[in-house]
Amino acid sequence: MNLKAERGAATRDKVLAIATRLFAERGYDDTSIETVLQESGLSRGALYHHYAGKEALFEAVLEATESAVGVKIVQAIRGIKDPAAALRTGVLAWIRLAGDPVVKRIVLIDAPSVLGWERWRALEERYSFGMLKAALGATGAVPAEHLDLHAHMLLAAVNESALLVARGGDHSHAEAAVEEFLRRLLRED
Repeated sequence: MNLKAERGAATRDKVLAIATRLFAERGYDDTSIETVLQESGLSRGALYHHYAGKEALFEAVLEATESAVGVKIVQAIRGIKDPAAALRTGVLAWIRLAGDPVVKRIVLIDAPSVLGWERWRALEERYSFGMLKAALGATGAVPAEHLDLHAHMLLAAVNESALLVARGGDHSHAEAAVEEFLRRLLRED
């Protein structure tokens, strides 16, 4: 990588880190481009060279956050051989991550309204839905012809539980409810 490309990557990383913190602390509506510029020391032109605007910056922050969540979930299930146990562990890891202020604000609260439901949903499908569908399919608990529908229903239930946690709900109660739901779905009781 040449020096110019390295500087560009470093600038993008710096802006993403600052924007992630600001969006998590203040939310999308209360974070201005001016604040990002002040904290980053960049000119408006330099920022717009990397991101077309505030919404594009938010989407980049969301993508980075979704990717980091995916890495943490994969780490949580690493080494688990039983597909049902891996699914359960991964889902519970997601419920726990929903309480993280960055995940809570960026992924669960602001993303649907900032990007619109369809764009947010498409992004979710690239990250969490894909993982969830593969994990559910690996359990063999759902006939292949119903896998997509059941994976969507499971994602809806899990995301709703995550939203409850994110909005200040009882974390341990949500985990227990999701674990019970998964036991029944996977016919483990």
